[in-house]
Amino acid sequence: MRLLHVINLRLTAVTAILLVFWSVFFYITITREINDELDDSLENYAELIIRRKLRGEALPDHSSGSNNQYYIKPVSRQEALRHDVIRYRNVQVYVSEAGEHEPARVISYTFRTGQGQYYQLEVFTPTIEQDDLKESILWSMLILYVCILSSILLINVWGIRYSMRPLRTLLQWLDRYRLNGPNAPLRNPTRIVEFERLNQVVTSAMQRNEEVYRQQHLFIGNASHELQTPLAAALGRIEMMLEDDSLSEHQMGELIKLQRTLTRLSKVNRSLLMLTKIDNGQYAQPAQVDMGQRLSQLIDDYESAYGSRHLQVQVSSQEPLVLQINEALADTLLANLLKNAFVHNVQGGSIRITITRDSLTLANTGTPHPLDKRLIFTPFYHTPDSPSSTGLGLALVKAICQQCQLHLSYRFEFPYHCFEISR
Repeated sequence: MRLLHVINLRLTAVTAILLVFWSVFFYITITREINDELDDSLENYAELIIRRKLRGEALPDHSSGSNNQYYIKPVSRQEALRHDVIRYRNVQVYVSEAGEHEPARVISYTFRTGQGQYYQLEVFTPTIEQDDLKESILWSMLILYVCILSSILLINVWGIRYSMRPLRTLLQWLDRYRLNGPNAPLRNPTRIVEFERLNQVVTSAMQRNEEVYRQQHLFIGNASHELQTPLAAALGRIEMMLEDDSLSEHQMGELIKLQRTLTRLSKVNRSLLMLTKIDNGQYAQPAQVDMGQRLSQLIDDYESAYGSRHLQVQVSSQEPLVLQINEALADTLLANLLKNAFVHNVQGGSIRITITRDSLTLANTGTPHPLDKRLIFTPFYHTPDSPSSTGLGLALVKAICQQCQLHLSYRFEFPYHCFEISR
């Protein structure tokens, strides 16, 4: 999950909880105030009736045209003493005007006249209007809650996104950054101290990586160059020793094994030296190269090797593919693809080559399952069924494509492993 979403989710969750708490508190306060106003109205009306009763004045009608109605009846002293003087309760009462039962709020008074007679007064008023008011307040608060929460969510998204612009710029710069490549300097001005510090740390780290990368390539280039001469000398001495007729069969077999090992080591050394030269940009002077024509020449050179394994080669050329590339690199690129198709093929398999104006696709039969796209172009990686492979052929192909700004991709279309080079 993205940082923007995580921060926004957490802030919104905390805000929602706080809004719920204050909304409930506000609703309870409002409903309590409504009930207090209703009780005060009932209490005032009840006191009016009691005063008139005690003074012997005429009492108002039981239903005086208002919502308040009352009943008064004499009670015994024992019954009067069983209850509190004033008590409130919610009941269902029958309203004759409406012809139905409605919820009502009732206040009960117990009082005594000067003659010692006890009376019980009940004053009630229907609360359906108050219930409608509470329901209206509840819905209004819910709508207000949703509007406020949505506004806070949008404000959070805008505020966090705006504040995170330096981080987004830094990530985009890192995504485009390539070691030993033409990288634009980081332009990420910000007034936030942490982001400014992060810019400095990342820039310093990239500079250190560049220096280590250059030193590594310099070491590999120098080591490969220094090893080439003694390897060639050792191979020459072994060839001279193999011409000696006095060698026993066992000695000759051991020398042949040693020759194979040194030959493989020499191939690895030459590939490493070429990788270093490609990364250092030592292959300059690109030219217009017809890749289809170069490929035809190389296929003729590999014809005998392909024939030994009964491989069928099919070439389909729709339009010439002409690339701006160094001729030596073009030959190395195509040769490694053809060699890879030969080494990792099966007996009696096939190779299909498709050339268009913008791409070259080389597909070969091989293992009946796809290869690991993450590893096939890394140096020294090879499949378990090809332990003798140096694992540098496809790495060279990738390095050349990067140098010439070409796109290299792999896909598996049973039973073919397809390698495509496109502009």
